[in-house]
Amino acid sequence: MSGALDSLGMLDAALGLADHVADAAGAAAQPSLSAGMRDASSVVLAASGDDLTAARAAAALASASCRVPIVVPDGADLPGFVGAGSLVVASSWSGGDAGTLAVARDAVARGAELVAVGGGGALEALAAEQGAPFLRVGDGLPAARAAVAPGTAALLSVLAQLGMADPAVADVGAATAQLRRRAELLAAPADPAARLARSIGRTLPIVYGAGPLGALAAAHWKSRCNTDPKVPAFANSVPALTHDEVAGWAQHGDVTRQVFSVVLLRHDHEHAEHATAMDRVGEMCEEVVAGVHEVRAAGEGPLAQLLDLLLVGDVTALRMDALAGVDPGPVPTVEDLTTG
Repeated sequence: MSGALDSLGMLDAALGLADHVADAAGAAAQPSLSAGMRDASSVVLAASGDDLTAARAAAALASASCRVPIVVPDGADLPGFVGAGSLVVASSWSGGDAGTLAVARDAVARGAELVAVGGGGALEALAAEQGAPFLRVGDGLPAARAAVAPGTAALLSVLAQLGMADPAVADVGAATAQLRRRAELLAAPADPAARLARSIGRTLPIVYGAGPLGALAAAHWKSRCNTDPKVPAFANSVPALTHDEVAGWAQHGDVTRQVFSVVLLRHDHEHAEHATAMDRVGEMCEEVVAGVHEVRAAGEGPLAQLLDLLLVGDVTALRMDALAGVDPGPVPTVEDLTTG
């Protein structure tokens, strides 16, 4: 991808993701996290936009081993139970998201412990004002969507330090090792992401995953296809899609074969029944879409495999940009809606 078609350096950011993830986890390893936070009766991870994806990922990875509930609100309102004894981690790559700032202020007003994560701005100022820890994450990254993996690593590292996530699940070393291996493959002449981008061509991608990890990865792929090459894209996951969406493939195959491609995101942490369902969904779709493509995660542990899928999605979207001659950086439609 030439510099003229990548004005923000999105491809360089993607191929350097391992370093950004390592930096984020390092930033989270701060002694300023108080021992009292370990005794929190509930945890809220507050964010919006791409930061919300990172919060959901950290919660999904930590919840199985966390002794208290982890809640990720979808909006600018704290749950009613938050108060003294709660821990609120507010995350904003820009440091200026209005909804996240409102949640952070409300958390302080209710007497909750606050940790702030982001790139600076008003969120850092609020943390300083309240004497709350601020973890700087995402420096040098060109856009919030490039900070999803580092944000996930930072939040998960915070939870692991507080005894709220299994250290084996939060294995950043294994994740960065896999990201480096994957980046080498994606930078090679036989780049599998470029092959996938060419196969998708001018069809519209529908991305399916299984379980929490697959659902998060599929949603991220969909988002990157929207914002980078600026194409319609869709995402769903097993088991949800087996209750309704698959029924929609029974009609209009003459149309869907020309319009859609399906990408199946697979990982080693699928439940057996979910894995079987993904196999069957792929077989069903072979008859009614332009192509079914499988991307399989590699790496040791769920964090490594999730971030591996995110990286392949990032580079696939960027290869789609290059084929279409689209600059992935600016997203004028979103900017018009959010500023207008």
